Amino acid sequence: MKKIERTFYLNRLKGLKDTPDIKIITGIRRSGKSELMKDYINYIKESDKKANIIYVDFYDLEFDGLKDYKELNKYIKERISAKKNNYLFIDEVQLCKGFELTINSIHNSGECDIYITGSNAFLLSSDLSTLFTGRYIEIEVYPFSFSEFCEYYDNQKNKEDLLDEYVTKGGLAGSYLYNEEIDRVKYIKDVYETIINRDLVSKYNLSDTMVLGHLAEFMMDNISNMTSPNNISGELSNNQIKTNHVTVGNYIKYLCNAFVFYDIKRFDIKGKKYLETADKYYLCDLGFRFSILGTRNMDYGRCYENIVCLELLRRGYDVYIGKLYQKEIDFVAMKGSEKIYIQVSDDITGEDTFNREVTPLLQIKDAYPKILIARTKHPEYQYEGIRIINISDWLLNNF
Repeated sequence: MKKIERTFYLNRLKGLKDTPDIKIITGIRRSGKSELMKDYINYIKESDKKANIIYVDFYDLEFDGLKDYKELNKYIKERISAKKNNYLFIDEVQLCKGFELTINSIHNSGECDIYITGSNAFLLSSDLSTLFTGRYIEIEVYPFSFSEFCEYYDNQKNKEDLLDEYVTKGGLAGSYLYNEEIDRVKYIKDVYETIINRDLVSKYNLSDTMVLGHLAEFMMDNISNMTSPNNISGELSNNQIKTNHVTVGNYIKYLCNAFVFYDIKRFDIKGKKYLETADKYYLCDLGFRFSILGTRNMDYGRCYENIVCLELLRRGYDVYIGKLYQKEIDFVAMKGSEKIYIQVSDDITGEDTFNREVTPLLQIKDAYPKILIARTKHPEYQYEGIRIINISDWLLNNF
């Protein structure tokens, strides 16, 4: 497989080197956590001649005997060197029963700089404060961005053609190895079904996956649509899927905990408050949608909105859906004192479509930047202070 250095994540880890925190690399299956860890290990070996690397990969049978926390603790302790800088790396740590006891013990000793990876279905953000008594930092790894996708394919085609491919192929780089479409799609389906039918079932002891499967497909089919557990349970019931809003609400939470979907809440721009009503849900990678649903109800505008949402999250923004009177702003992106209002569309050549997209932005009276991201295929231009940016340009450049 062709190697792409994931510079953003690698630099993040470099900046955390030798800090006292437990570094936890999380991400959906096949998002590249293990490869990132290996690249970082190589960096440490090259930059620190006194480095003592202790590495455990629980997917390797060589370490099968360490799947008990006491054995794991013994193995690590035997390999710590008092004369060197000790770095501990554990891949897929959740496969060791009671792993948190060992990690906390090693962390309390202060003898190692600790890095671990785990599947998000088992190592959830909501669980981390319970699992680890010491300080920790979570580094979430997303599937390939459009920029990484272009780098992988060496920009073999123009960026617009590559964007068309990215919408359907998605960012699970393991699928790029397959030349035949049927094999590539099967790879992505297998990853998806492992998350739905094995990881989540195991984590939450689910006895029936039918509702979970239909719910996930419904959410894929309705990315960027405002919805709620009540609405979804009603739709599923209409399709002879027996369930209720409580079960649907729980299952949505499970899917979001595992980072299959991202729950984006609403923000009242005028009242400057967060709203508790219906949210929008965005899929972690469009490759799943195409592989499971095909081109059914293919709406490129909503697909582009999904891609922009994930890119904003990658870039470290807190993302909300904006509400202004009866109008909606696709995204309000915030990071520190920075705030950006963003609309996303496909084709804005029609006057009605263009006016529909810019009108909500023009009604916002503050001075924060306002952007319309669309498939213009033209250089950036401005309209009444609103920046109009071609989506492929926005994805490839940090505007």
